[in-house]
Amino acid sequence: MTDRDGAVRLLWYLTSPDGPTPWEPAGRWPTDFGHLRELARAIDSLGYYGALLGTGRDDGLTVAAALLAETGRMRFLPAVYPGLHSPAKLAQIADTVQRFSGGRLLFNVVNGQDATLAGYGVHHPHDERYAFSAEYWDAYRRVHRGEHQEIRGTHLHLAERPDDEGPLSPWPNDPVPVPLWGAGTSPAGVAHSVGLLDTYLSFADTPERLGAKFARVGAQAEALGRRLEFGTRFQLIVRPTEEEAWAHAEELLHRTSHATAVELAGWNLRGRTLEGFRPEEFGIEDPRVERRLAALRAGRLPEVRDLEVHPNVWTGPSLFGFDVVSPASGTYLVGSAENVAARIREYRAHGVRNFILSGFPLIEEAHRTAELLFPLLDLDH
Repeated sequence: MTDRDGAVRLLWYLTSPDGPTPWEPAGRWPTDFGHLRELARAIDSLGYYGALLGTGRDDGLTVAAALLAETGRMRFLPAVYPGLHSPAKLAQIADTVQRFSGGRLLFNVVNGQDATLAGYGVHHPHDERYAFSAEYWDAYRRVHRGEHQEIRGTHLHLAERPDDEGPLSPWPNDPVPVPLWGAGTSPAGVAHSVGLLDTYLSFADTPERLGAKFARVGAQAEALGRRLEFGTRFQLIVRPTEEEAWAHAEELLHRTSHATAVELAGWNLRGRTLEGFRPEEFGIEDPRVERRLAALRAGRLPEVRDLEVHPNVWTGPSLFGFDVVSPASGTYLVGSAENVAARIREYRAHGVRNFILSGFPLIEEAHRTAELLFPLLDLDH
């Protein structure tokens, strides 16, 4: 892997369901393993750095392992919740996948919400989750390196493993490390991230604000003698012209029901109802936000350009995003190939090296993106 100034890594999204507008039942396709296999082959052959594996019904580690033989170069980034596997078992899984794939596994470290982890039987208060996670990943790395002495901590106890040919014995060859990617925005989350991760991720924001966040996190890592890379997540509408791109954005907005828009917007209202949310209480003085709220309260969707929060950066059917209270997972880059490439280079200048992209339908848009965008960027494969 190179570290050229200006070079970027572009990852795609490997998930089901799929479809033109999968956030709406009418725009969602039924998908199966055959569809995931076709999608993985496209991501691999087109030259994407790898793919984020969506969380949901399918287990990410299982999907990654199942698709190894269908691909030859792409990396797989499945989510891993600490505590769902023994760290020793996860080390065994990682060693197997790394050997069989030629080192194409990445881990997306997810500490999750309290309710999510509780559903899996893991119960830790918010800040304690990070203490447990740090201990978990330290134990995982020690086992994966081949250490076999007893590991005893506050949350974990692994007995000394026999130095024989058993499944938990030290690996016979030097293991290929699995890079750790992940996020964390709270003070406890950032402290956890800077001591553990190789690549720190954040939802999209304006280039300046995202760059400032990454600079703060990077400085904390450097104080520990560590150096992080940074990445973000965008949906994507790239077309030969601006007019075509924004016409498609408007079409996606019109295919979104008012009920879905209200539901998606609710994630960004800090627990308030649509009627009860007052932007001024959060120091937000943007007439576009007021227009969005007024449209939803009147039973309409906002105008497409009222959702543009930076040149070519669009909050999409999620409707609000970072101009209301926080970064949003549904943020889009929208525009001509030249303008989208310019935005990516702008984000790169603010420290973003890794871009996790998606557009629906996933296979069709993966091809379109590779055709239009790849020739305009310095790509790190």
